[in-house]
Amino acid sequence: MKCSSDDRGIIAITIAAIIAISTGVQPASSANILGVFLSPSPSHLIVHMSIMKTLAERGHNITVVSSLKPKVNHPKIHNIIIEPSEARQKEMNEELSDLGVKKQNPIVMMMKFLRADNVMVTLQLDVVKNEKFQQIYNNKYDLVIMGYFMNNFQFIVPAKLNCPMILSWTGQPMEMVNDFVGVPHEVSYVPSVFTPHKNGEIMSFGSRLLNFVSSGLLRLATNIMDISFAAYYKELAADDAALRTYSEMTENVSLIFCNSHFSEGPIRPMVPGMVEIGGIQIKEKATPLPKIIDHFLNASKKNGAILFSLGSNMKSSSIQPETVKLIYKVLSSLEQNVVWKWENLENTPGNASNILYQKWLPQDDILAHPNLRLFITHAGKGGMVEATYHSVPMVAMPIFAEQPANAAKIVSSGYGVQVDILNLKENEFRDAILEVLHNPIYRNNVHRFSELYRNRPLTAKETVNFWVEYVIRHHGAAHMQSPLIHLNFVQSNSLDVLLAIWITLYLMWKLLKFSCKLLFKLVRSAKGKQKAGDSKKSKKE
Repeated sequence: MKCSSDDRGIIAITIAAIIAISTGVQPASSANILGVFLSPSPSHLIVHMSIMKTLAERGHNITVVSSLKPKVNHPKIHNIIIEPSEARQKEMNEELSDLGVKKQNPIVMMMKFLRADNVMVTLQLDVVKNEKFQQIYNNKYDLVIMGYFMNNFQFIVPAKLNCPMILSWTGQPMEMVNDFVGVPHEVSYVPSVFTPHKNGEIMSFGSRLLNFVSSGLLRLATNIMDISFAAYYKELAADDAALRTYSEMTENVSLIFCNSHFSEGPIRPMVPGMVEIGGIQIKEKATPLPKIIDHFLNASKKNGAILFSLGSNMKSSSIQPETVKLIYKVLSSLEQNVVWKWENLENTPGNASNILYQKWLPQDDILAHPNLRLFITHAGKGGMVEATYHSVPMVAMPIFAEQPANAAKIVSSGYGVQVDILNLKENEFRDAILEVLHNPIYRNNVHRFSELYRNRPLTAKETVNFWVEYVIRHHGAAHMQSPLIHLNFVQSNSLDVLLAIWITLYLMWKLLKFSCKLLFKLVRSAKGKQKAGDSKKSKKE
């Protein structure tokens, strides 16, 4: 197989990175790097802070601004925490909790989700406007790494600091982030995050139709939100007319880190500016567990243990009381021990001896425990990655956003089964748990994937170190930018070229038609003259 010049360049960069990292080469000088993580989602912050911790361990000077106190940290990281107001936090919790109350039609669910998104956008904007946040502009940084989640207005930060920026995205490449680095949209064979698929499977006509519509709607929603983001950016930039415009900044992203790996699928075209660091939050060596959890799991050697968590955004107490009772009834009847993430420890569903309630869980470390047999999850991206990495099969209970698609991926890949938490039945829930616990096919499938996921030329941490230093060393690495970034919809889809070809063909057809008519007319005229001449000749004779 022949390699193109681009392929040879990428191979050379990878080999150089492996040599540099394997020989323990440290950065020539410590860079000043700013992290801006506005999202109030703890699971998002874990991924972002894992990047910053990696860079701190590398010897760089790290400052992080976040709206939450980080669970992942490092002594050398200077944290600036700007918590949202209690009123705003309460508003967001209520909106998210409302999503998990009962089964609703898709339109109502979408409206509620958009309302929750709007609250989250406003919450993040409040942080950027905070006086404490303004202090970062008094310092000089070599690079800004920003967590991306519906917060394009944060591009004001690298604009004011006049430094390169990298985005950290907690999911796989998708419509919301692809445009920043010019990843092409191939809806005919690359399923969107909302289109259920099996890796390597060719989509049917129905699937392609669904993918076309869902991808189009997502792009439409992104473009609509972009109007608001541009207005927010203009408001934040009002005090400095010399700043680059919003559109200029959206075309100035050096790199995007995605918490994904190609083995997860779908296989897609990529550009150098989209770098996959799937599993960055997973520790190379598990941190010792809190004593109470460690003792509980160690005592589960005979029958194994189960981890039950609905993630960091949805509180267990937000689920309908009758559903909580049903879940407790099933879990308390099992022979396995269960670690249950439950926020209100003073008011738990019950006191069964096989259930341990914990307000916060070191999820990755628990999933790494050899006695863990099953993960009951809301199918969030982070937990799904950690479970597959540690070869733990799952029972998925999706609620909103991309979770249903993730759950469908778990089922289609044979990593587990899915139940409907908003319409849960006791026997269905129990059967799902027992099926995954006792049928080895699920653990075997997820173990095979784990081997693929781990097999890579550089670890996620090594990849982060190399590309961050590459961007700094080359002052933003503008040479990696895809021309697609600067093309509009018409140009990128060659609609203008197709129109020009169509017009040319149309004019050629019209010209040919006119020529044929003219030729036909001339022939008829010539024949007419010939007949007239023959007629005159015959009369004379």
